[in-house]
Amino acid sequence: MLPAVAVILFCQLAGEAVVRAAGLPLPGPVLGMALLFLLLVARDQLAARGARRLGGNAIENVGRVLLANLSLLFVPAGVGVVQRLDVLARYGLPLIVALVVSTVAALLVAVGVFRLLARRFSERMEPEAGGEGL
Repeated sequence: MLPAVAVILFCQLAGEAVVRAAGLPLPGPVLGMALLFLLLVARDQLAARGARRLGGNAIENVGRVLLANLSLLFVPAGVGVVQRLDVLARYGLPLIVALVVSTVAALLVAVGVFRLLARRFSERMEPEAGGEGL
């Protein structure tokens, strides 16, 4: 389990280092998560080609434990918000408007994409007219 945690933390560290070194405008852990995803895909590709699977299910098990205790990871963020209530009081209304508008926009985009894909896949699944005689 410890090597799997080390791999996850290394990916986060590598993402943070690349973001800071390159001055990229995105959070380092996001890049680290993308790196971890690529490592897992590469591992599965190697396994599909007959190579020994690297790491077994250790990373998946650590991921399950982290997801099961995800609510605990929000405690530091909540403490940070409470410590900066002055900023929240000053910018509270714009923050609420931004959260509501972005949530509604994300939902509308998700519904639109779902409807587009559902329509496209339903067209592929329907039998072609006139293809078979009676």
